Amino acid sequence: MIAYVTSQGARIEKEGRRLIVHGKDFRHILFAAHLEQLVLFGNVNITAPAMFTLLKEGIDTVFLRADGRYMGRLACPEPANAVLRKRQFSLCDDDAFRIRTGKSIVQAKILNQATVLARIKRARNKPAAAGRLRLYATETERASSCAELRGIEGRAAALYFQHLPLGFIKDWAFTRRVRRPPTDPVNCVLSFLYTMLCNRCYAAIRMAGLDPQPGILHELSYGRDSLPLDLIEEFRAMLADTLTLSLFNLNMLDWDDFRTPPEENQDEYPHEEQSMQKLLADPLGAMSPQLFPDSDSPGEAQEPEHPPRPQKRAILLASGAMKTVISAFSKKLETTFFHPLAEKNMTYSEAVIHQARQLRRVIDGSAETYTPLMLR
Repeated sequence: MIAYVTSQGARIEKEGRRLIVHGKDFRHILFAAHLEQLVLFGNVNITAPAMFTLLKEGIDTVFLRADGRYMGRLACPEPANAVLRKRQFSLCDDDAFRIRTGKSIVQAKILNQATVLARIKRARNKPAAAGRLRLYATETERASSCAELRGIEGRAAALYFQHLPLGFIKDWAFTRRVRRPPTDPVNCVLSFLYTMLCNRCYAAIRMAGLDPQPGILHELSYGRDSLPLDLIEEFRAMLADTLTLSLFNLNMLDWDDFRTPPEENQDEYPHEEQSMQKLLADPLGAMSPQLFPDSDSPGEAQEPEHPPRPQKRAILLASGAMKTVISAFSKKLETTFFHPLAEKNMTYSEAVIHQARQLRRVIDGSAETYTPLMLR
């Protein structure tokens, strides 16, 4: 179970074997035995007994700013397997291992992006660049260093984000990936979802008994957790990008759900279960013709209700909209699908853990190659 606390001024206390979240007008019970991760946004207070419980139970506790920017996490005990960690660090100098495994990671990321663009082309009749992305994926086979792999990844990402705007029904002033800070609604949601997804990957890496700092594709760097950045790559398009398309195309987010500092918008965003069900049923985001019957054809987008509003300053999610995105992300993680490698049904949350354990098997030598999860 993953718990998110977004109410400003909330307080977390220990009561027996339970954690109680007290808010202005609510009281919520969390059972520590069932809690995998606790994500706190902004001004949330934790009593010392509650913090001791989180540490004792090894619950990954993440602290984010109210706008979703990562700040830190509780430092739980290091993985007990020192031999495995020693092998992890030694593999940082094994170029053959890093290139072989890095190719799998980059190919999966690019091919998953190509699948998203191919769906956009089929459903929206837009000239997406899926074929060119697949050429980038084959180009990784000739790479002779991780730096070269990252260069191919970067060029593929630029091409992907150049064509991703074709997947949106309305114009959201999104033309390219802008991170620090995001200056349009789509980049804002992408950054927020990437942050939450990276936290899930970090937790999965820890659950697999691995050290998060020594990476494979990403270089070992002072103070950076590189291994979660490797694991997240195959899941970006699969979970965050498709969910972003759904949130906007199903009208679960609008311009009023975003703000520019220091303005605040405290209005609660209305939650509609029917829209949430549609969101989960269509991972590309209202790309099926039956979901927008007012269009003249499946490949013709509806006209925007008003002209786009270009943003030059940082743009942030309003508090109510943030809860909508968190709820959608949580439901997406709990969606069940058939994992072709594990040959069984599992949730996306379980799949992240499964892939982390796959990384462990490759690192400890019990498996020769890493097989990422591919979007179908």
